[in-house]
Amino acid sequence: MVIRRAAACLRLAQPRGIRGSARDYGRVQRRFSSSSSTPSATPVTTQSPAAPLASITSELDKISPRFDVSADSIEILRSPGEFYETLKAKISKAQRRVYLSTLYVGKKENDLIDTIRASLKAHPDLKVSLLTDALRGTREAPNPSCASLLASLVREFGPERVEVRMYHTPNLTGIRKAVLPKRINEGWGLQHMKLYGVDDEIIMSGANLSDDYFTNRQDRYHVLKSKNITDYFYQVYRTTCNLSYNVIPTDKASDGFVLEWPIQNVQPEPLSDPQGFIASATRVLQPLVKAAPNAQVSEKGSDTHIYPLLQLTPLLRPDTSTELPALTAILRKLGTPEFAGSKWTFTAGYFNMTPEVRKLLMDSRPASATVVAASPWANGFYGSKGVSGMLPAAYTHLSRRFMDAVSEAGLSNQIAVKEWRKGTVNTPGGWTYHAKGIWITLPGQHYPSISLVGSSNYTKRSYSLDLEANTMIVTSNPDLQRRLGEEEKWLQEHATIVTRDDYAKTERRVGLHVRLAMWIVTLVGGAL
Repeated sequence: MVIRRAAACLRLAQPRGIRGSARDYGRVQRRFSSSSSTPSATPVTTQSPAAPLASITSELDKISPRFDVSADSIEILRSPGEFYETLKAKISKAQRRVYLSTLYVGKKENDLIDTIRASLKAHPDLKVSLLTDALRGTREAPNPSCASLLASLVREFGPERVEVRMYHTPNLTGIRKAVLPKRINEGWGLQHMKLYGVDDEIIMSGANLSDDYFTNRQDRYHVLKSKNITDYFYQVYRTTCNLSYNVIPTDKASDGFVLEWPIQNVQPEPLSDPQGFIASATRVLQPLVKAAPNAQVSEKGSDTHIYPLLQLTPLLRPDTSTELPALTAILRKLGTPEFAGSKWTFTAGYFNMTPEVRKLLMDSRPASATVVAASPWANGFYGSKGVSGMLPAAYTHLSRRFMDAVSEAGLSNQIAVKEWRKGTVNTPGGWTYHAKGIWITLPGQHYPSISLVGSSNYTKRSYSLDLEANTMIVTSNPDLQRRLGEEEKWLQEHATIVTRDDYAKTERRVGLHVRLAMWIVTLVGGAL
């Protein structure tokens, strides 16, 4: 009875753009098809990889701005601890600007705040800006929260030097916003971009700024030492700030802050006029998203290209986002004879890729491929209270359906599924897995030439409700290819192959709770 009532209540509040049956995640849709039906047993070709790589860049040049850089301007970090220490070190030395876009800052991250505080005191010309999500950032209010923690910096240094912005989705307003519980309302859209810019360098990642992401939650972290790319993402960041609420410290509110819509912002605000807000957002964001010759910056003799890819679907009418078009364009290319013999690795913390992406991965008919996902015991929702605690079982069920689809397509000898596990979540030494991305190795090559890194989880939610930022690296540089290959390898050090027999074990049996969790996953578009 409780479940039926909860289902009825949530259906009334269900956001547009994510309706559908849980069965959609288990079947191979026919809407999208590869341009080739390359046989499954395709030998590796001996052709030069230059032609396929040029074909990829030609396709991406139609979709996104491009930045040509030196391969040694890309540094790949390995661990949460290395990410945190690198971020703090860069903030400590910052001279002009620090801009940090994240889903949230942990409410107890005093060490990070102290690092920012010390740098502001040491460098009088430094200005700091932080962008988070309004729903996640105020979830605990009036108790201590992300918003109250960051407001303390504004109070100490003033709005001239410290700015805190919080994006609020236009999908959640009125009665729906008033009645939905805070833990559920995040399913209607979030500010999910992870951009960590300091002076003329930026760290692209999927990690948020909280203790687990600094200690025991595995992600990916690419440091891009390029003023041009850092400036580009700052434009994206600055524009999103002008579409977001300002956090103002105040003693008059019990939680120590208020959210204010500045007159200098794009008008109107999302909570008063969602459609007008989206129209205004479209006007200011579209010029940044689309490919344009004046956004392409070259370095002489460069053998490495970086394409910034943005998924800003909630704010664009029509939707001119670039991440999904770029990803699907490349995956379709892999299914053509020119790319026969290619290899790839795909990973996501939450196993809930869209049917389109799943179908295109299989249509590529790779020489070999690996999908890496979090084990149920390495899932961030493992052990959670309430409905979110059922999500690890739901994601496991989705991976089983993917494996069934691989088998039905006759690709079991080519595509392997691995689960990442390092201990058990919420126990001593236990880690969670949050890494996402893709590595593509061209025919005849030993290491990847193409890699996508950033915030996206490749889910329905990523492509319809959240704001995402990523970079696609395309390189012919042997050293960078080797380093990308090492990253692809070390992320699998704690991953083991799972088989269909593994899913028959008692702890993985599908029960009513899994079916309920499947429905919830469908409802919120991928993850709470």
